[in-house]
Order: sequence, then C-alpha cells, then structure tokens
Amino acid sequence: MTDKIERRVALISGASRGIGDHVAAELFRQGWAVSLGMRKPVMPAWAGSGDAADFVHLAEYDANDTGAEARWVADAMQRFGRVDAIIANAGIMIPKTVIEAEDEDIDAMLAVNVKAPRRLAKAAWEPLCESGQGRVIILASLSGKRVKSAGSGSYAVSKFAAVALSHAIRQAGFEKGVRATAVCPGFVATDMAAGLTARPAELLTQPADLARIITLLVSLPNEASVAEFAINCQLEESF
Repeated sequence: MTDKIERRVALISGASRGIGDHVAAELFRQGWAVSLGMRKPVMPAWAGSGDAADFVHLAEYDANDTGAEARWVADAMQRFGRVDAIIANAGIMIPKTVIEAEDEDIDAMLAVNVKAPRRLAKAAWEPLCESGQGRVIILASLSGKRVKSAGSGSYAVSKFAAVALSHAIRQAGFEKGVRATAVCPGFVATDMAAGLTARPAELLTQPADLARIITLLVSLPNEASVAEFAINCQLEESF
C-alpha cells in the first residue's frame, strides 16, 4: 500500500455520466482526490489538466459484480492510502407498478440500489473508520420518501430500502466518526429522468447543483450530521 496522501479521498460509483460525473468533478475542484467507479473506465474531460494525473483514479466497477467493491477499495487504497468518503450513486429504475413487476425486476433494482452500496460501505469500512470523519452518501430518491405514482412503485420499494440502508450505516458508524446521509432528489436533469417526465430539462434539478450539495454534506464536521437531504424541483405537500 502507498503512503497516505494529504488530500481526502472519495469513491464515486456511476461516475461516467450524470450526477456521478458532476459530483466527482466538484469534489476534485474542492481539493479532494477521487476514485471513479465506471463499467468502462474513461478519464473524464474535466480531468484533462492540472494535477488530475495524481489525484484522479479510474476503477472498473459493475454494481452487479459482487466482488467489485472489495477490488475497487483495495485498488484505491493501493493508489491513495486512504478512503474518506463513498458516494454510492449508481442506480437503476424499472418503471413498473408492483403488480406489473416480476421478481426479477425487483431483484435487479435491489441488487444495484441497495445491495451494491451496502457492499461498498462494508468494503471501505475500515478506512472510513480510520479517517475519523468517514462519510457515506447514499443516492436515494424522493421515491424513497413517498410513492408518487403507480409506475414508480416498484422503484420506490428499492429506494425506501436505500434510505433505510443509509440510516443503518449511520447507526453502525456514528461512534467511529462515520456519518451517512440519504440524499433524496426528485427529478434531476439526467438521461434517466428524461424518459420519465415531460418537464423541460432546465426546470429539473441540475446535476451540478446536486454535486454542490453532496460536496457540502461530505465536508461538514462530525457535529453537523445530516441524516437525510431532500431536494425537489417542484412543489409537493411535504417535499
């Protein structure tokens, strides 16, 4: 293992596009070293200059590969000597009601939206605790807070579980300085949302704004723990 670098280190899953790409770019801009989990690792355009070669790490990561998290964390530790935060961003949605969905659909969403983030936190647990200020962000959804439509029902099942996962990690790590936050956005201007809403992209939450929120959350001190953070682009009764 290499000597521990001075910069804090964050692992971001689903970092090749959308929210993950923006979060990685913002963390890097704010002085973090970042390890980017991608199914097909490609250096992002924002990392094309400066000290990116020293502080941007690419990792082949598939959330459906049950051994991928351990390999990724080991690789990042070899490169940077520390892990201070994980951003579990990779996720999938199968837009079916709970009546239309088959077991295979539910299993697929639970595998990526719940089981993979749990394995990532488990794999990184030791360095997160050693950090004294370990941070875990679970990209959940407002669908993890309410069931807004029949078609989002089966997705909501997985996202309610993702919110519970974040709270469970928070409970497990609080005395060791680990703080977990369930980030719960509504529609974000990504490829996924484009097929789900008729609202123009400019009226949706922007990935860059979500990235600034997540960067703030992982930068807060232990004494300013945020268990959940809901973000919406439209008015709802509670969110």
